[in-house]
Amino acid sequence: MPGMTDTSWVAAAMAQTVPWVRTAGITFGEVTAERVECRLPDSPDLHNHVGGPHAAMIFGLGETASGAVGLAAFSSAMDRVTPLVVRSEISYSRLARGPIDAVAVLDRPAAEVLAELDGGTRPEFTVSVTITDAEGRETTSMTVVWTLRPNR
Repeated sequence: MPGMTDTSWVAAAMAQTVPWVRTAGITFGEVTAERVECRLPDSPDLHNHVGGPHAAMIFGLGETASGAVGLAAFSSAMDRVTPLVVRSEISYSRLARGPIDAVAVLDRPAAEVLAELDGGTRPEFTVSVTITDAEGRETTSMTVVWTLRPNR
């Protein structure tokens, strides 16, 4: 398993382990253990009734970005836990058109979450996601709460 600071493998791992990422055409930009950038291309196959990306595609992009930051942040524990979404909240504030970008940010230090895990509790962590259109305008905000479920 790559070291905590090497996150170059995360984008390929997401595309390999989550087939929908390839299907939707999601690509990754910057990937660190605290922040991930990814993009959903503009494709008529992914559009809604008003010509922008369907809400399900926007949600999927945000959830994918949040999962990638969790994978990068907790890679050292992946042999003993499975990350799972607990809940999410999304707000669509503007009609998105064209390709859209998501930036996911881990809301607290990974070391705190791992300390809870090592202390015997099933930790939760929150990832905040901002989604913008091609002009850089925020179209969507999202919060995804994840847990690290210990493997049996």
